[in-house]
Amino acid sequence: MESHGKDDLKGPVLHIVVVGFHHKKGCQVEFSYPPLMPDEGHDSNLLPEEWRYLPFLALPDGAHNFQEDTVYFHLPPLNEDMKCVYGVSCYRQIEAKALKVRLADVTRETVQKSVCVLSRVPLYGLLQAKLQLITHAYFEEKDFSQISILKELYEHMNGSLRGSALEGSQVYLGLSPRDLILHFRHKILILFKLILLEKKVLFYVSPVNRLVGALMTVLSLFPGMIEHGLVDSSHYRPKSSVTEDPSLAESVSGAEEFVSVSVSDVAGTKLGTRVGETAQPAAGSPSSGNSTEGDNHLLKPPSRTSPESSESDWETLDPSVLEDSPKEAAEGNETQLLDAFDSKPGTPITVQPQSGSGQGGVVQGLVSGLEEDQYGLPLPIFTKGYLCLPYMALQQHHLLSDVTVRGFVAGATNILFRQQRHLSDAIVEVEEAGVHIQDPELRKILSLTTADLRFADYLVKHVTENRDDVFLDGTGWEGGDEWIRAQFTLYLHSLLSSALQQDNERLLADYGAPFVAAWKITHNYRVWYSNKHPAMAAITPGHPFQGQYSVADVKLRLSHSVQNSERGKKIGNAMMTTSRSVVQTGKAVGQSVGGALTSAKSAMSSWFSTLAQPAGVTPQEYPEPATEVHP
Repeated sequence: MESHGKDDLKGPVLHIVVVGFHHKKGCQVEFSYPPLMPDEGHDSNLLPEEWRYLPFLALPDGAHNFQEDTVYFHLPPLNEDMKCVYGVSCYRQIEAKALKVRLADVTRETVQKSVCVLSRVPLYGLLQAKLQLITHAYFEEKDFSQISILKELYEHMNGSLRGSALEGSQVYLGLSPRDLILHFRHKILILFKLILLEKKVLFYVSPVNRLVGALMTVLSLFPGMIEHGLVDSSHYRPKSSVTEDPSLAESVSGAEEFVSVSVSDVAGTKLGTRVGETAQPAAGSPSSGNSTEGDNHLLKPPSRTSPESSESDWETLDPSVLEDSPKEAAEGNETQLLDAFDSKPGTPITVQPQSGSGQGGVVQGLVSGLEEDQYGLPLPIFTKGYLCLPYMALQQHHLLSDVTVRGFVAGATNILFRQQRHLSDAIVEVEEAGVHIQDPELRKILSLTTADLRFADYLVKHVTENRDDVFLDGTGWEGGDEWIRAQFTLYLHSLLSSALQQDNERLLADYGAPFVAAWKITHNYRVWYSNKHPAMAAITPGHPFQGQYSVADVKLRLSHSVQNSERGKKIGNAMMTTSRSVVQTGKAVGQSVGGALTSAKSAMSSWFSTLAQPAGVTPQEYPEPATEVHP
């Protein structure tokens, strides 16, 4: 094994990995540089226990159905010094007869392999662009024993990316909110709110490159999220690790009955954060020895850094501080909690405040552990057990029901994930631009207000304005990708500013009172609200599209209802059926009567098309946003 200096370990790229499909062993690592296991060679199949899902993530389900594909995935850290590991994999397959050197274990007609980059920084699109070229060249060699090009890739990437400040244009390469809005239209705001509520959201489509592209593009709408908000988003342990650790298995079995403790259930509760070992690898687990010293200079530093905190422990409540006014009740509650959670270090008790408790459950100075800007962004959504998994392999299915996972935004291509709808709060069908929510209460919470519909329609109109002109399409500021992100930044800034105002019920009503009530008990809101953000004083409170109702709002509401609600779809289908029946009846009755019926049908169809299409409101009828954010 070649030795690498300390400077090499500080590079943004950790490993270059080749994953292949073996006809007997399945997906396995065939090459890694530097070796994934420090004491093994480049061609070792061994993996750190924390990365045991790597082969299945790099070589996705159903890969044989596509000639090539691209996968984004996240891996958990190997030690306390590491953060989330960002993986980009380029998959290709080639006919076995085309190989110049055919090994004995190649028994199928095609050879399937993926070339992966494991990185410390979330440069998905940039890494993909470089990796696709190298993967193409690697396959063109038609001799997979020629690994010198992969070693050169490792040195080149670390040399070109080390020490450079990464800006938005590099981070967002390949992530187009414009295309997403053209596809999802008004529903894009529902997805935005779903993630703000920290719900269990599953994206589903095939192939994988469409899946991960849609998911990561939605996350790019949250200011600072891609750059700094995902460092704690992959803190989970493989299933075998839970079963092999008796203490963890015991605590998990006890926690199945008591997943959370409400603030209202325990009087005199004292909240605090405790550094534990939840979701961290065991001390004896093998690791590559890589550290993340010097990582911060790879990303453009924000104006403010949040204090250090534990990486993946949830906000915890120490059973030893539980007190209740009646002594007997206190002893009973403490005994029950101690029995349930085993009272061992690293076994957290989740504290979930009730919506009626207002701000009473928020402790001043809660820390997110993320690098924040002057507004306290990115919001600490993907922390404390809330996972971001752009692609999930079937072997990770257990994470959907893991008691140590409080929520997730995940992507899947296997139909088994979609069939088990009870494990997710929302399933996003990317192909048909559908957002399926089973819980009626959650649907009510996420229903868009009139101001929200104005905002969404404002985006859609600006995005679709020049799309028919091949020369102007996507070239201007308004309606472009950066402009769209600026509008969502304005939306989030205004929401946060409104939440800080006294007597803010009317300001927040434009965002939806049920939504705001649900958002205020989430972890990301409580952490953000508990800290001071002086820069928020410059943000104008109130919804960017607040204002009096008009006829245009009525048409917009009807259009949205017909397009998205089940009842509206049934009405639309019934009207279309009626129209067809009218035509058939008109032909049967005769020319004279049929002419009158055809006219009636035409009038009905014209009226329905007015509802089915987005309201034709000129931009002048909408008030411009109170404040516009420019890059």
